[in-house]
Amino acid sequence: MKKILTGALCAALALPALAAEQDTTDVSKFVFTDVITVPTTSVKDQDRSGTCWSFCGTSFLENEIMRQGGDSLDISEMFTVRMCYLDKAIRYVRNYGECNFAGGGSALDIPYVWRLYGCMPEEVYAGLNYGEPSHNHSELDAVLAAYVKAVASKPNRKVTTAWKNGFEGILDAYLGEVPETFEYKGKTYTPQSYAESLGIKYDDYLPITSYTHHPYYEKFVLEVPDNWLGEGYYNVPLEEMKEIVDYALEHGFSIAWAADVSEDGFKWYDGVALMPKGKNEGDMTGTELARWVKLSDKDRKNDKYNFSGPVEEEVITAESRQRMYDAQETTDDHGMVIVGIATDQLGNRYYKVKNSWNTNQVYDGYIYVSEPFLLAKTMDIYVHKDGVPKHILKKLKK
Repeated sequence: MKKILTGALCAALALPALAAEQDTTDVSKFVFTDVITVPTTSVKDQDRSGTCWSFCGTSFLENEIMRQGGDSLDISEMFTVRMCYLDKAIRYVRNYGECNFAGGGSALDIPYVWRLYGCMPEEVYAGLNYGEPSHNHSELDAVLAAYVKAVASKPNRKVTTAWKNGFEGILDAYLGEVPETFEYKGKTYTPQSYAESLGIKYDDYLPITSYTHHPYYEKFVLEVPDNWLGEGYYNVPLEEMKEIVDYALEHGFSIAWAADVSEDGFKWYDGVALMPKGKNEGDMTGTELARWVKLSDKDRKNDKYNFSGPVEEEVITAESRQRMYDAQETTDDHGMVIVGIATDQLGNRYYKVKNSWNTNQVYDGYIYVSEPFLLAKTMDIYVHKDGVPKHILKKLKK
């Protein structure tokens, strides 16, 4: 741990010297310097599947296994997805079809499955049993949704005893049958015994969010459709949520991150996410103002998000964050893993984030998320309790 902190501090102290060598007046492009990077497993590809939550949560726990002295593992995301599909279907039918059924979920679904059903390595269960080289759940999701909708409508005027077998038959066809036992590195495991061998203590992890419509330091059920388990999240003030993220990274912990990536400021292929302030008529005069007032709303929006380097960003407050959530401008779109802190050539802070959209972009699957973007668009985080400052930990009402 001391080595990680020392390296981070040395990098931070070296920044002024590095900045002096760079042209900090050039804002036509981004120049990022990693200050802290937490060890993490390889970038994966969810492709055309709504399973970011499984890739996010699995990657996060893989990191935790490494942090605690274990091997760098590649654990199956699709085993977890399969188990959740069945449990979501049972819930949907029991609720007469009056609840959400979809491929989405949350990072908290991973400990739920690992505890109940176990897990297994990727090489044992890849979930690719339908003639595709990578994950494409378009047909699978449509078939499963139609199936459970038909069951819930009770054509026989009651639910039969056969429907679960039929549902699992679909999962077997697309994702593959689940082995009762498997061989891995010379040992025989069940999914449950393999999960137990990983040494994860699930009660050591805390889900955290920040909104003003619930009391601080208490848990509340986060109101998003993909929270199908009805999990509670600790609510903390916005500045303390940021403090947790910074503290965790500074002490060698990665963070599972659920966020809204539908914003035009989230530029995946460019490897950056910003909350640009945009122009204001009050700041313009003369020819610039005359041109601006003639632009359409679409052109003004395009101008706001037409950045290729650092720009001035919005100041995010708890109130503005809440407004975006209540207006559903901030939605539960995507799960990723925060693995570091960086700066640009002007000294602005960013968070280095590992995605699950393959490596075919400028930073090989990573994106630099600005501090304002993180404050505005974070839905929730999931972190080890030792990655939370003690003075905040004491306030949480468990």
